[in-house]
Amino acid sequence: MKGSVSTDLGIITINPEVIAKYAGTVAVECFGIVGMAAVNMKDGLVRLLKKDSLTHGIQVAVSDDNHIELDFHVIVSYGVNIPSVAENLISNVQYKVEEFTGMTVDKINIFVEGVRVID
Repeated sequence: MKGSVSTDLGIITINPEVIAKYAGTVAVECFGIVGMAAVNMKDGLVRLLKKDSLTHGIQVAVSDDNHIELDFHVIVSYGVNIPSVAENLISNVQYKVEEFTGMTVDKINIFVEGVRVID
């Protein structure tokens, strides 16, 4: 479902793909996040997504009352404190997505799919 914001000049409709791309860009800027992960359900394999395909690691659900729910499938850096990284990711994404869209982010789920050593 697409999100809609009503203004004095009309209705603004935001595609969930736009929200996913913006949220993915914000997420990879967070400390400890290597990138988004694509999980192959058939094989159970996880691969790191390139910067141009960040949206494949993010699912966006927009409710009828314009509340957003985000699911992130991420790969984190080796040696980081995962709860701290997750808390940082949640606060940054929630603030920036709410500011960007004008809609409320109700829930952010983070699925850590792998760990990578950064050189």
